[in-house]
Amino acid sequence: MHLRTPAIVLAVRAHGEHGAIVRALTPDDGVRPGYVRGGHGRTLRPVLQPANTILGEWRARTEDALPSLTVELIASRAALYAEPLAAAALDWATALTAAALPEAQPYPQVHAALAAVIDAVEAAPGARGWAVALVRYELLLLAELGFGLDLSECVATGATGDLAYVSPKSGGAVSRAAAVGYEARLLRCPPFLREGGAAEWDAILDGLALTGHFLERDLLHGRAADPLSARNRLVERMKRALS
Repeated sequence: MHLRTPAIVLAVRAHGEHGAIVRALTPDDGVRPGYVRGGHGRTLRPVLQPANTILGEWRARTEDALPSLTVELIASRAALYAEPLAAAALDWATALTAAALPEAQPYPQVHAALAAVIDAVEAAPGARGWAVALVRYELLLLAELGFGLDLSECVATGATGDLAYVSPKSGGAVSRAAAVGYEARLLRCPPFLREGGAAEWDAILDGLALTGHFLERDLLHGRAADPLSARNRLVERMKRALS
C-alpha cells in the first residue's frame, strides 16, 4: 500500500519511547492511521498537532499492516491553541471525527466540511465566527453516517413551515402548532439550520443541544464516547463567555 496525499491530523497517540500512531483524514481515502517514527519527539510533535494540515505518505507491505507514515507540514494551527475557545473547538471537531468515522472509507464531504470549520476558526477565533459552522458540521457527520435528521417537514402533520422543534426519538422536525403541550419533551430547532445565515447565541446553544443529543445517542458509544468530554468543555466555555 502506498498513499501520498494532504490530510488533516485528527489524533495522535504515543507509541514506544519516541514514535506515535497518527490518524488523519484524507480528502479521498478517508481516515488513515500510520506509525510516525519520532512522532512523539520534539521535532515532529508540533507538526502532528490535531487540526494541522500535513502532506502524508503512507507505506505498508500489505493492506492489513499498520503503515509507516512520513509527514510534511502544510498548515499549522498551533497559534489557535492559545485561544481557549478556539482550542476547545479544534479539540472537539478532530476528536469527534476520529471517533466517529470508520477507517479507509472515503468521506470527501466530511473532509471538506471539517477543513471549512478549521478555516472558520482560523479566520475568526471568537466563537460567533465559527459556532454555526461547527453545528452544521455535526449535522453533516450524522447524515453521512446514516443518522441524518429530517428537517424538511413536520413529522406529525407534514407541514413545511414554522418548524420550531425536533423529536428526540425520530429526529424529525415538528411544527410549532403540532408541538403545543409537548414543548418540554422536544428539542428546539434553531432557524439557521434550515434557513442558513448567522445566528444569535441562544440559537447556537439550541443547535449544539440538538446535535449533541443525536451524536451521543447514535454515534458515540463505549470507547467512542471519550470525545464527549471535549464537547462538554467547549459548551461550558461558550456559556462562560456569554456570562
